[in-house]
Amino acid sequence: MIGLGAMGAPMARHLSRAGLLGMLWNRTRARADTLADETGASVAEGPEQLAAGCNVILTCVSADRDLLDVVDRLMPGVKAGAVLVDTSTVSPVTAREVAVRMEKAGAGFVDAPVSGGVEGAKKGTLSVMAGGDSANISRIMPVLEAISGTVTHMGPVGSGQATKAVNQVMVAGIAEAVCEALALGEKLNLPSERLISIVSAGAAGSWFLDHRGRTMLDNSFDVGFKLSLLLKDLLICQALAQDLNISLPTVEAAIKDYRQLVELGDGDHDISGLIRLKRGLDR
Repeated sequence: MIGLGAMGAPMARHLSRAGLLGMLWNRTRARADTLADETGASVAEGPEQLAAGCNVILTCVSADRDLLDVVDRLMPGVKAGAVLVDTSTVSPVTAREVAVRMEKAGAGFVDAPVSGGVEGAKKGTLSVMAGGDSANISRIMPVLEAISGTVTHMGPVGSGQATKAVNQVMVAGIAEAVCEALALGEKLNLPSERLISIVSAGAAGSWFLDHRGRTMLDNSFDVGFKLSLLLKDLLICQALAQDLNISLPTVEAAIKDYRQLVELGDGDHDISGLIRLKRGLDR
């Protein structure tokens, strides 16, 4: 496995428990060493060595450029018949580019972005949106099942990333609405705990409200998904909309908000840090 950050490390632990983790690599060697001590997996000196020793390679990196760089380094060691499965969030165009590179090496590729946050990664309950050839997906299904609660084949390569783009539009829109609404509730001097309980029980209930509502009230933004990464994902959605000549006003509003927060130095905060803007940055 390659990429041992907030999402990748818990995935690797689940793979280890399933007896599927053979080798690790991470740009920061210390993370790989720590996880190797915990799981008994070996640490590769580089992506090429990992590729040479594995029939299935799982990647979990931050952005398109990171994935393409890793693939460049993998290629000399990739074995014919191997399958690369990428759980990162990148553009469908990048996914298809990687598939072409892998095909030239006689290997397969599946784009398999995930949803469910750090909590889902730790619990092994992620939702996997897979794009690729059915035969390749069948081959890697034990790997996907080890890290997730649901695996859905969405179509050819790129379909997984297209599905993730749709998912992120919803995530951003829900976050905009929930943060704005809770900030309004505070201005109206409503009892916040009771407010969250009552709206969660009705049509306004959501995963985001259930998992982030109370942490927002406590001004705790060190859990979950970094808002700088959501901004990256929304820029992918924006590019897709431009290619399709359609309008995504929710995405444009969210990009403006998250870009402002990143510029303020909040990029490592959870996306629920958006409530600071909705409050007028008075906290």
